[in-house]
Amino acid sequence: MNIQIGEAELRQQLLTKDEEFKRLAAEHQSYDSQLELLNRRHHLSDEERLQEVTLKKKKLLLKDQMYSIVQRYKKEMKAGS
Repeated sequence: MNIQIGEAELRQQLLTKDEEFKRLAAEHQSYDSQLELLNRRHHLSDEERLQEVTLKKKKLLLKDQMYSIVQRYKKEMKAGS
């Protein structure tokens, strides 16, 4: 029996089962919240612009790491089918 689950459902499962994925997702959300606060400002100082760029890069790195975990689980699920 081959049961396919969607990526969104897999991510939800990983949030409850995989501590690394959960940690990465929480960190990603934290950076997202910080970026949102910066985006509410009309004018950013040079330091704030640098912070914005840094946060975006960190957020992207986390997203890539989370994607790798999702792909690893998909591969494991496919191999177990």
